[in-house]
Formats: sequence, C-alpha cells, structure tokens
Amino acid sequence: MKFHFHPLARREFFDTINYYETRHEGLGLDFSREVYVAIQRILAYPSSWPEFSKSTRRCIVKRFPFAILYQNNDELLYIIAVMHLSRKPGYWEERK
Repeated sequence: MKFHFHPLARREFFDTINYYETRHEGLGLDFSREVYVAIQRILAYPSSWPEFSKSTRRCIVKRFPFAILYQNNDELLYIIAVMHLSRKPGYWEERK
C-alpha cells in the first residue's frame, strides 16, 4: 500500500518540522522520523486506530503532541492532516 499527503497536510508537516528545528537543532528531524514511523505502523495495520469521524482514523505520534488523520482504502492511505492535538477541532474536515 502507498500513502499520499493532502497538500495542506504536507504543508502542516513541513511547517512543523521547520518550527521544531528553529527551537532546537535536530528536533525537526526527530519529529519527521516519528511521523514516518507512525505512517509505517498505519500502513502495516490500517484499521488498528480508532475512528475519528465516519471515514477518518487518528494515529497519535509518539513524543510530540500531534496525530495523523487518515483515510484508507485497500490501495491508498490518504493523510488528510498532521494535526496538533490542541488545535481547533474539525479544521481539517473540508479536506475530505
């Protein structure tokens, strides 16, 4: 199975990497690794994480206050948000 980022999710991901990197050298790289590890877990077991909405699931990233919101079919894992857990709920819903 392959994965693909929604354009705004990709932007969130890279903006967050840059933010953490400005806070402490190497922290952005640590964040990106944790996100990719979470994506690999999702790819291996896509139905393991709880439903967050009707067609979306959420996997929490380790070490950082972020979650990956995704939709899955048998061929593609579609990442619709790399969401900060304290951010306004539901901001991503129009990305479906």
